[in-house]
Amino acid sequence: MFKKITIFSYIFIIPFSFFGEPSYLWVKKSHSIEKVKNIRIPEDFKRTIAKEGTYESWLRNLPLHEKGKKVRLFNNKQKNNQNAHYRVMDIDTGNKDLQQCADAIIRLVSEYYFSVKHYDKIKFNFTSGQPAKFKKWAEGYRPIVKGRKTVWRKIEEKDYSYENFREYLETVFYYAGTYSLEKELVKIKNTSKIEIGDVFIQGGFPGHAVFVIDKAYNKNTKETIVLLAQSFMPAQEIHILKNFEEKKISPWYTVKKEGKLITPEWIFNWSDLRRFLN
Repeated sequence: MFKKITIFSYIFIIPFSFFGEPSYLWVKKSHSIEKVKNIRIPEDFKRTIAKEGTYESWLRNLPLHEKGKKVRLFNNKQKNNQNAHYRVMDIDTGNKDLQQCADAIIRLVSEYYFSVKHYDKIKFNFTSGQPAKFKKWAEGYRPIVKGRKTVWRKIEEKDYSYENFREYLETVFYYAGTYSLEKELVKIKNTSKIEIGDVFIQGGFPGHAVFVIDKAYNKNTKETIVLLAQSFMPAQEIHILKNFEEKKISPWYTVKKEGKLITPEWIFNWSDLRRFLN
């Protein structure tokens, strides 16, 4: 997965947080927006409990664009395949080919921890294996690449702003990907333990990753279903995937113990399930 980085530019957004709503710092409007939790669930299923303030609840409350919206790339062109997505997330992609599959997952978990000021939990490894911690970045340190090694030097002033946070993320997007992210995640052997925020990932160059953005359960049949979301290549808007294998319950996916997890643009194994350590 090769990416070209250029100077980052965007409009600073005031945090969206009122009446107890979760905070989504990129959202431009403060009116009521349709959310992931508003997506219909199949009959006899109920959404599982997600405690308020958790990453699971934060993901479930992510805002959606209007129905029928096309998926657009980082350069505002339409994605070639417009048949894979059910809904498009209301989150910017940036104007560079950086926020791809693993990067979208990194973006969301980082946005959550930044919104609750758990800066110490925003940390990822570059493909080289070198750690990249946001707190170190915010204290003014920057990675200097020397051959195969990365050295961090203090060259900037202390800055915990959202703008600086986004610059940190761009650097992580450039130097990390599915290969590095897979190594950071914990393997979940029992798919019945699947949770919102978990990741299906096959690390490589390019490799691919999708993540669980909602979950529901049927107490009669003991079945669990999940919603899956992704970005892809080139960098594109994050979107919730259709399920062509189970059209009657699409966009939901029935969780299986083993075998293939067939998504519109990639085939995973159910054993590819992973989870963030923190």
